[in-house]
Amino acid sequence: MENRFNLVDEPWIPVADQGRVSLRRIFSQSGYRSLGGNPVQKIALMKLLLAIAQAAATPDDEQAWRAMGAKGLADRCLEYLEQWHDRFYLYGEKPFLQMPAVEVAKVQDYGAVMPEISTGNTTVLSQIQIQRPLDDADRALLLASLMGFALAGKKTDNSVTLTPGYQGKRNDKGKPSSSKPGPAVAYMGLLHNFLLGATVQESIWLNLLTAKQIEQTNMYPLGIGTAPWEQMPAGEDCPLSRSLRQSLMGRLVPLCRFCLLTDEGLHYSEGLAHASYKEGVSDPTVAVNYSGNDPKALWVNPEKRPWRELISLLGFIGQDQSQGFQSWQIFCGLDRARDVTEVFAIWSGGLRVSSTAGEQFVSGGDDFVESLVWLHSGMLGESWFSQLKSEMDDLDGLARGLYGRVMSYFKEQKFDGGKLAAQASHLFWQLCERNFQELVDCCDLDEQSNALRLQLRRRFASHVQQAYDRFCPRATARQLDTWAKCRPNNGKYLKQEA
Repeated sequence: MENRFNLVDEPWIPVADQGRVSLRRIFSQSGYRSLGGNPVQKIALMKLLLAIAQAAATPDDEQAWRAMGAKGLADRCLEYLEQWHDRFYLYGEKPFLQMPAVEVAKVQDYGAVMPEISTGNTTVLSQIQIQRPLDDADRALLLASLMGFALAGKKTDNSVTLTPGYQGKRNDKGKPSSSKPGPAVAYMGLLHNFLLGATVQESIWLNLLTAKQIEQTNMYPLGIGTAPWEQMPAGEDCPLSRSLRQSLMGRLVPLCRFCLLTDEGLHYSEGLAHASYKEGVSDPTVAVNYSGNDPKALWVNPEKRPWRELISLLGFIGQDQSQGFQSWQIFCGLDRARDVTEVFAIWSGGLRVSSTAGEQFVSGGDDFVESLVWLHSGMLGESWFSQLKSEMDDLDGLARGLYGRVMSYFKEQKFDGGKLAAQASHLFWQLCERNFQELVDCCDLDEQSNALRLQLRRRFASHVQQAYDRFCPRATARQLDTWAKCRPNNGKYLKQEA
């Protein structure tokens, strides 16, 4: 096949305020602010860019990382892309992240492997869910996303096995099994976290792990590993596949699906089966708590926006490092970001999915979520974290109190108010989200911050009243009497800052 559409040269990566750009422009133009696309695409692209950066210039330690700088890293990545330019063709003899040997697998429609697209007998609720033709740039972006975010189910042709004797794609009866979810999704949709700087290049630099940090994770016995585009595995369980499963590169670009793009769709079969967080291996971007007998991960929850998990992500600031949830990406990068930048952000996002009988899909309350919280380097510390934690605990108390008050209202009215109480609590958190960045910015212990926090507490208390009034009507005399009787009292909350 003719080599065409090289990802180094062709525009395919969505960038905020710019449209699509090429890999070369990502590393040559320092002014790009942030990546575009939906949350899954942002995660997949950041992982790919980090894989290129790790392959091009993994520093030995923090001193080497700082000496290199964001500009030095970008230059090294450009040199790397020129060296491996012929391995980034989307079509050709060695198509990027694709397996020509899988061409014997059935062709699947592109829309069938995109979670936001309605196919088959699924109801179409909006135009976003309608399948449309994909150009080469769209296909490249989809391919990058499928490597880690493919959903479990029967859409893969698992009758095709490239490694002789491999039984991982067969069930107990010896028939082709349903595919497993991608390691970046797992059961319900893992929450991923990155540090963001002022530009895309700075963000890549802030998230670049050193060789020493990779060793400290104790999750990747083979260290960085070899980038799959340099040498693609021959099958599901060949020596290269086993190496990828034990290296950081295998988590950045997991190859959980073997694909081959065509004009009609893609040949599609299950690829590498990676270990899960319960087996002690996870993406550096995922937050896992290993302190208990059963490891627990932070999942995407559209009912609980990611900004509400900030305390869990930063828990190592105020407690022993072996306790609580820990994302290696945040743990390794927070101190360095604080030292080299005045302001940086923590981005969290992902996709919530449902599953039935081994088939994963997006329905009901499932959705993409993402949150961005900016942090000032000068204020970060135990006192700031302790104050923010206290404020969030008090907000949780307000939400629980609101839930109880709405429940009491409907109990007095002889109705079951469970669903409405949950909706009232959800509305309260939605209203609080507007002011959360202000709360983060004023958790210092100086006089000015104390005054700002008191103003915010009054606003948060008003959100409680607003949510209560929204779901507890007072149109009749009986309703008015019950409304007044059950109305939330936030006096204790407001006095704590008096």
